[in-house]
Amino acid sequence: MRREGPLEIRTVERASTAERPENPQQLADCLRTLASEQRAIRLGGHFSKERLGGVVRSADVTVSTAAMTRVLQYEPRDLTISVEAGMPFAELERVLAERRQMLPLDPPVDAARPAASTVGGVIATNVSGPRRRLYGTARDMIIGMTFATLEGKLVSSGGMVVKNVAGLDMAKLMIGSFGTLAAIATVNFKVFPAPVESRTFAMKFTTAAEAFGERDRILRSVLQPSAIDIVNWPSGFRLLVHAGGNAAVLDRYARELPRAEVSDESVWQEIREFTPRFLAEHPRGGVVPMVTPLMGMLEVASKLDVPFIARAGSGVTYAHYAENPPEIAVHGDFPGGDFATMLRVKEMFDPEHLLNRGRLYGRI
Repeated sequence: MRREGPLEIRTVERASTAERPENPQQLADCLRTLASEQRAIRLGGHFSKERLGGVVRSADVTVSTAAMTRVLQYEPRDLTISVEAGMPFAELERVLAERRQMLPLDPPVDAARPAASTVGGVIATNVSGPRRRLYGTARDMIIGMTFATLEGKLVSSGGMVVKNVAGLDMAKLMIGSFGTLAAIATVNFKVFPAPVESRTFAMKFTTAAEAFGERDRILRSVLQPSAIDIVNWPSGFRLLVHAGGNAAVLDRYARELPRAEVSDESVWQEIREFTPRFLAEHPRGGVVPMVTPLMGMLEVASKLDVPFIARAGSGVTYAHYAENPPEIAVHGDFPGGDFATMLRVKEMFDPEHLLNRGRLYGRI
């Protein structure tokens, strides 16, 4: 099992000044000026994900991309869209839905501030949701990106063509970097047609073993659901299966899942809102993502006495602790021995360590 670090709240000394560039060039110019003055930078959008990956230590200035909200290019027939990093993710979903298209990343949503989550924040923290099982993560959906460096350069890679991936590896460094390398300015996505119909099937179980046993049966079947989640709140264990397609396909699911009830699709919004609500209600709490092989998820779930969301088709379990979430190690390499590589990349982009000091659990 690989355990990623907890999401937690700590006291943060806020930067005394704030900058809100309105386009990529202003963003690049702003970073160059601040770097030349050796000023520590707190970088983000609306900063709704500050509890992910460790908080920023004291900074001299805040740089927010929240004013960069434009759709730069949208080609519905080509299934591609390019947007600025400050666009609210909910607004991107709305724009696509008007053409019956979607970007199935499904990041957590704060019900009190649904517009707070920006495209740049979702990509910088590399969050994804239930449909990861079928559609993948941000790395599978991004076809191009422009980011601003501390040298004041705008670096573009990839493009607006799905098969054009030249130079995209450089952009992939930004995915999950928590703003420690450079500032994401624009992102180009490949998008997906919305299914003709969709349906959610829900089953309740007394034990985790029963829930994961049914999960195993589904994985061995001919069914290819877009999402398989197991949650243990409010009581017992719920196995939730999301499927899309025409009426004949969905009827096949109903036959293959005879003990399931059809649930309202709003259950997925409930799941997207659960983590932000939990963290708001538990200021000393945190969420620990645990990555395991699919067959190792039951062992993890059986040992948890806290609420969890298990992406049962993807191998990630999110354990929600009301207080004192388990800490990750603060010495030595991350699992996989890639910490030295991470440090070299950091030195290449930010040798003075000015960007988001303390993120990535204080390691970078």
